[in-house]
Amino acid sequence: MSSKNTNSNIDYSLIFIVLLLAIVSCFTLYTLGNYLPEKYSNTNFMLQQIKWYIVGSMAIVVIMFIDYDRLRQVVWILYGIGIILLTMLFFHFPPGIAKEVNGAWGWFNIPGLGTMQPAEFMKIFLIIALAQILVSHEERFKNRTNKSDIWLLAKIMIISLPPMGLIAVQPDLGSFLVLAFITFCMILVSGIRWRVILTLVGFSIIMVGTVVLLYVYNPEVVDNFTEDFGFEHVESRFQGWLDPYEYGKSGGYQLIRAMMSIGSGQLFGKGIQGFEVPNIPERHTDMIFTAIAEQFGFIGASFVITLLFLLIYRLIHIALRSNDQFGSFLVSGMIGMFTFQIFQNIGMSVQLLPITGLPLPFVSYGGSSILTYLIAIGIVLNINYRTKEYMFD
Repeated sequence: MSSKNTNSNIDYSLIFIVLLLAIVSCFTLYTLGNYLPEKYSNTNFMLQQIKWYIVGSMAIVVIMFIDYDRLRQVVWILYGIGIILLTMLFFHFPPGIAKEVNGAWGWFNIPGLGTMQPAEFMKIFLIIALAQILVSHEERFKNRTNKSDIWLLAKIMIISLPPMGLIAVQPDLGSFLVLAFITFCMILVSGIRWRVILTLVGFSIIMVGTVVLLYVYNPEVVDNFTEDFGFEHVESRFQGWLDPYEYGKSGGYQLIRAMMSIGSGQLFGKGIQGFEVPNIPERHTDMIFTAIAEQFGFIGASFVITLLFLLIYRLIHIALRSNDQFGSFLVSGMIGMFTFQIFQNIGMSVQLLPITGLPLPFVSYGGSSILTYLIAIGIVLNINYRTKEYMFD
């Protein structure tokens, strides 16, 4: 029996896809340079984005030299660091460093480096922690039973709920939903019996349905709850999603402008810097898809969506190709993270989903998010590179 592990295991297709997305991102930020609010006039977002891509690329190179299996040795250190950072934000500590943006305490303002969003890195830490839980459980319980499956589900929730809770109270609905979807994806690939999973899904549906019914028949209760716990902006976003013209001044303005921009692009777009729909909030970050669609129309938007689809396809291919459980679980978590953010970001731009403030992976501006995505790609490339192919496998 022989094995091979050469440079042919480097997934150049995945690297090329990320490179194309980086080019799209930097070019779009360049075109937006003179069309952003005056408060951003002193910031060159294109150069900042290139800087973060360079830093992230260096991180990929470092990651490739370290066997991904070593993550099992430091997983709880990474998870603990993430929890500590989120706890510091919860207490707004340290003063002057912990930063509030749009009503959410989710950033650290680091002098000389800019802002850092711990919730982005927590996504990677949670994926690694859940992968370790799944592998350890598999090694301990060779013969799966209902009892062992329920115990595994309990361990997953024990690990997932603390960061989800700390992010929810910032409040950061988008990152909370990403962690929730990552957890759900990891449960799906964990081998837990379907009757247990369906029970959990049914319980979740009942909870969501109860909230919806409360909002429909007794909205005062929901209003009082959101006011007491600081979730007013979450409610306003849902109201703006359901009826953007009715709640245009609170939660629907951004959505109305986004749909006007995307629709005005039509098939071929208005050309480079052909912006005619002004005043779209956060157009360089959460709403960058509107800038692409308005300039390059349905054709340009479809090109970006195709690139993102191919990204997910390559990740699925690597997850299926891996013959190591820990590696497969890691890539599965990455798939959940990227898939949810892609569908959520594009969906919220066209009123299919509520606005949650999530960036479009590899395209939206953001130092913490770009670095997180490139670290995730580095781990995936590492897993693929170290996947051995055996003769007669």
